[in-house]
Amino acid sequence: MKDTVLKKQFSEKDIQRVRNLVKGNNGEKTQTSVGYTKKYEHRSEGDIWEEDGRKWTIKGGIRQNITKLDKAKETVNIPLFCPECSKVMKNRNDKPFYRIHKMCFNCVIEMEHDLKKKGKWEDYQRKIKNNEIDNRIKEFKSYIEEKLQESNNSFISEDGDVEKWVGKMDKVEVEKYISSVIDYLEGLKQ
Repeated sequence: MKDTVLKKQFSEKDIQRVRNLVKGNNGEKTQTSVGYTKKYEHRSEGDIWEEDGRKWTIKGGIRQNITKLDKAKETVNIPLFCPECSKVMKNRNDKPFYRIHKMCFNCVIEMEHDLKKKGKWEDYQRKIKNNEIDNRIKEFKSYIEEKLQESNNSFISEDGDVEKWVGKMDKVEVEKYISSVIDYLEGLKQ
């Protein structure tokens, strides 16, 4: 027969912490102790401090660690409501359009429609195409730099044999190639 009784008992400090959070008393103590006490610093909502080599803050009454990836998380996370029209973003096109334009699909359609009415549509398309070409150039440069950093001293063949190679890439030739590719891509801009 299955037990439906809660096996773990909550301690008084857990219950008091929940009560404090519900009442809005985020910084209140939940227990009293006798003996050594650490220097208590009252922290309020939004405070940022460093402790034990880590940065901390308080959000919603809960102490949270600030990491290097917080900015990346903000760019990846998509809000529930569009910042422009405040409507729920539930369309399947909302996610990709939010990543590009920071607004929902319907707002992008409205913005593009207004650009067409004002006669600025061609400039808008040209700007998008040129930005895409600039991103391709940047990706190409980083790819080439990464490949130049790799060592080509040895190679493992299909048989599993390690072959030793001698020689390196000619950096002058690589620079000529890079400049010719970049000139070609720059020529595609409008």
